Amino acid sequence: MTVLTDVQKDKLLTDLRGVIHDAEELLKMTAGDAGAEATALRERVRVRLLQAKDSLQDLQHTAVEKAKAAGHKADDYVHDHPWQSIGVAAGFGVLVGLLIGRR
Repeated sequence: MTVLTDVQKDKLLTDLRGVIHDAEELLKMTAGDAGAEATALRERVRVRLLQAKDSLQDLQHTAVEKAKAAGHKADDYVHDHPWQSIGVAAGFGVLVGLLIGRR
């Protein structure tokens, strides 16, 4: 998965949360409307908002599970290859040190 795709997913989740919040506020503001059509529309929107919230929670749960799995794989790799991990960390530290030292 590319970084661009991750950024797009984060933006989509943020936008979806905003839409859900705005729709909930709209439902609260129109709660006094007594027309049959308004009541039916509010109910449809409420049901769809609940579905969107469930989908968002499922997506977040999946993302957390994937992150945990990646963390476990990294942990296993470090335990299986400790010297290689130390070498990579040291190399990264030297690189960061050189970049900071140039400023």
